[in-house]
Amino acid sequence: EMQVVESGGGWAQPGGSLRISCAAFGFTVSSSAMSFIRQAPGKGLEGASTLYDNGTAFYADTTEGRFAISRDNAKNMVFLTMISLKPEDAAVYCCAADMAYWGNETSVTVSS
Repeated sequence: EMQVVESGGGWAQPGGSLRISCAAFGFTVSSSAMSFIRQAPGKGLEGASTLYDNGTAFYADTTEGRFAISRDNAKNMVFLTMISLKPEDAAVYCCAADMAYWGNETSVTVSS
């Protein structure tokens, strides 16, 4: 059974950093397009970042330069490291494999 389990996130002050982890079960992250999608209160879904099986990374304009997506093949995990956080980064984040298998949600709050 394919499963994606998220952890991390939480609260940070503006300018701070957080990391979200995504563990995969039943498939390998190195063979999948792993995405972090977010939804801010009152707004639609936004693809924050995607890491493709060939190692190419995609970032939204709003996250480019501040977010970094990476994977650990040995642990079969993907990570979203977020720095220089802004209040507008506050959202519910979700990890997805090939946009078909979605993990649980984790919240990110950015406030002073």
